[in-house]
Amino acid sequence: MDDIASNLALTRRDLLLAGAASAATAAAPDAQAQPTGGAVALAKVSLNVNGRVHALELDTRTTLLDALREQLHLTGSKKGCDQGQCGACTVLVDGRRVTSCLTLAVMQQGHKVTTIEGLGTPGKLHPMQRAFVKHDGYQCGFCTPGQICSAVGMLAELKAGVPSHVTGDLTRRPQPTDAEFRERMSGNICRCGAYSNIQEAIVEVAGVKR
Repeated sequence: MDDIASNLALTRRDLLLAGAASAATAAAPDAQAQPTGGAVALAKVSLNVNGRVHALELDTRTTLLDALREQLHLTGSKKGCDQGQCGACTVLVDGRRVTSCLTLAVMQQGHKVTTIEGLGTPGKLHPMQRAFVKHDGYQCGFCTPGQICSAVGMLAELKAGVPSHVTGDLTRRPQPTDAEFRERMSGNICRCGAYSNIQEAIVEVAGVKR
């Protein structure tokens, strides 16, 4: 019996040692693939954000989201998934919706960037901001800046006649319907589930009669 217990204990110990060795071996190539102390490429960038021009010197790998939050301290744009899947970082670039975590800051030189801070002020809210407040479309508020910027950009797309996946007739201007709104806003996730309230806010700003 003692021999069996001794063998079991040894087997368990060997298993743990083998697992640790395997993990160390698997991690080694990653460590070699990411050398430290390498040269960082810096670039001087002029960003026009919310009507103000900012001269920055950035690592060329810096995303627009990180430049906004870390360099310009405009923290309205949120870092959610950091993979362009949740929409919390949505801003407007020349009036077009952009997920700022997926675009580099150096690519935005010469363009006009608008964040939630540039849409309106506490004393003079943007119509979409007022509608979100009226219809309680913000809940916890984390996704709200991206939701509002996306909604503003989405209505601009509709006005310009840009079709979506649910546009039935590509020869006609898409109509501001609930189906169009839902499809075009599908890239913005609200974990509180305030979608119906957000929809009502968008409907009001779009001037849709029900």
